[in-house]
Amino acid sequence: MSNMNPKKVEYIGYLGTILSCITFIPQVYQTWKTKSVGDLSLIMVLIVVSSTIVWMTYAYLVKSKPIMLANAIVFVLSLMLLYFKLTY
Repeated sequence: MSNMNPKKVEYIGYLGTILSCITFIPQVYQTWKTKSVGDLSLIMVLIVVSSTIVWMTYAYLVKSKPIMLANAIVFVLSLMLLYFKLTY
């Protein structure tokens, strides 16, 4: 990978960012729309919130914008799910 263009590598990171983020959008939307959280695992949501904090810290330390962006967005979406789980 050392002979790859750094910009191309970063584009791969941004593609991963988009794909990671869109995985949560249908769940957040469905939960908001139906206000049904019975099948939503609180443990899973807490793990996602925790893991995104760790990933954002790592991304900051290694200065990786794609990883930081992806995890910031997933963090917000998972906080929304946590709010829904605790509210509904």
